[in-house]
Amino acid sequence: MRTFDFVVVGSGIAGLSFALKAAAKGTVAIVTKRTLVDSNTAWAQGGVACVVSGEDSFDLHIKDTLEAGAGLCHGDAVRAVVTEGPDRIRELMELGLHFDERETANGGLELDLGKEGGHSKRRVLHVQDATGREIEEVLAARAREHPNIAILENHMAVDCITTGKLGFAMQNSCVGLYVLDEATGEVETIRSDVTVLATGGCGKVYLYSTNPDIATGDGVAMAWRAGATIANMEFVQFHPTCLYQPKAKSFLVTEAVRGEGGILVDQRGHRFMERHHPLKELAPRDIVARAIDAEMKRSGSKCVYLDITHKPADFVRTRFPTIYETCLKFGIDITTEPIPVVPAAHYQCGGVRTDLNGESSLRGLYVIGEAACTGLHGANRLASNSLLEGLVLAHRAFGKSARGLHEQVAIDLPEWRPGQVQDVDELVVIYHNWDEIRRLMWDYVGIVRTDKRLQRAATRLRNLHTEIQEFYWNFKITTELLELRNLVTVAALIVDCALSRKESRGLHFTLDYPERDDPKFGHDTSIRRT
Repeated sequence: MRTFDFVVVGSGIAGLSFALKAAAKGTVAIVTKRTLVDSNTAWAQGGVACVVSGEDSFDLHIKDTLEAGAGLCHGDAVRAVVTEGPDRIRELMELGLHFDERETANGGLELDLGKEGGHSKRRVLHVQDATGREIEEVLAARAREHPNIAILENHMAVDCITTGKLGFAMQNSCVGLYVLDEATGEVETIRSDVTVLATGGCGKVYLYSTNPDIATGDGVAMAWRAGATIANMEFVQFHPTCLYQPKAKSFLVTEAVRGEGGILVDQRGHRFMERHHPLKELAPRDIVARAIDAEMKRSGSKCVYLDITHKPADFVRTRFPTIYETCLKFGIDITTEPIPVVPAAHYQCGGVRTDLNGESSLRGLYVIGEAACTGLHGANRLASNSLLEGLVLAHRAFGKSARGLHEQVAIDLPEWRPGQVQDVDELVVIYHNWDEIRRLMWDYVGIVRTDKRLQRAATRLRNLHTEIQEFYWNFKITTELLELRNLVTVAALIVDCALSRKESRGLHFTLDYPERDDPKFGHDTSIRRT
């Protein structure tokens, strides 16, 4: 058994920010199932929304966030993240991150702020179109240098260890983790009074996603099994513009392209967003994604097009170098021709219910970043608020957990007992079930839903869950099997939450209940394992 003051699962902006702060107070283990820099954060193109301009204000950022959230944002969470954001951004810059700047009229330099859908002002700080990657590299470098941080790469968290499962006569608490070492195939026991899940989202539960392959909802599934409260999983944000190119593997085309003047057109070159919302291409993401979906269904086309060819070619290449180079590899010159795009699963607005300090309903278990549901996003996330939330909640979670830090109570945790299991002999079973879950979710639990589709999904997922659990207990665990187990759990949580919301709001749109119903459903969907 290895013991740490803090254990962090995940290595994105939230997890690394927490770990760096916690390392000043004690020993920290970072558990990450790939390398340290493999995270959802590293794939974030657009930037970080934050009030840093004299032309902007906290009240405007709060107003924009509340409007995007369609009545479900928690006001205290929105205010905390927005008002505390500038201090966290300064800390990030002090660590060595350099956001893009531009020359002012008097020859000086100022931050170059972008504008994205739902924002009333330019407030998105960015590093060209690879902001997340730059943030990830800066934080990872600092983590690797710190003597108090142990980095466990290629280690997959299996489950939380709780006092309830151990049979202790005390309040149910998380006291550690079981962790699979991929290199040895052995499961290690890690003891800590502070466990932080910062595992990112669950985009890979859908057939088409902008997320990396690691986004399998691990934190939400682990917390659910441990007994923590989960909320608002029906609200899955589909990014409106994912490159439509089979070999591109769901490459995201940042919303900042539309923020800089890009327009959406159909296959005949006709602009269509003006028929759907007064803000046109800069409407909130849920509206743009549904508009594209409707346009594709109406015309029978496989995609629509994002056109920024009316902007100077040098500007496009300089502002969006990653997108320009990637599209060029597939024979698309975005300075002279429009980009074929389709919506794809992008961000989970729900997650493990936490307070404003990242504390879940399970003592000792903190959840931050995309895996958490703090109340900031409500029914639809405002673009580029997620990285800011990761920074703010990491700081708050550290503050709360460090205040209660003391010498850990001596608890001798049991070693992992694999039982009479055998090696997985047919990986095709895992891959088949994975593919079935993702196709099922895409077809039945996508941008537009109905009760009949949701019920069909629920029935099949129950059967799949039984099959996968049997597989889990009979075979030696692997990362692939653990991810599959988490995927089916998270898929079922999304469907169960969606079935309980008999209205359309934000990212949850159902043909059976097309109107918003505030008296009956103007609250979070909260569920807990019984």
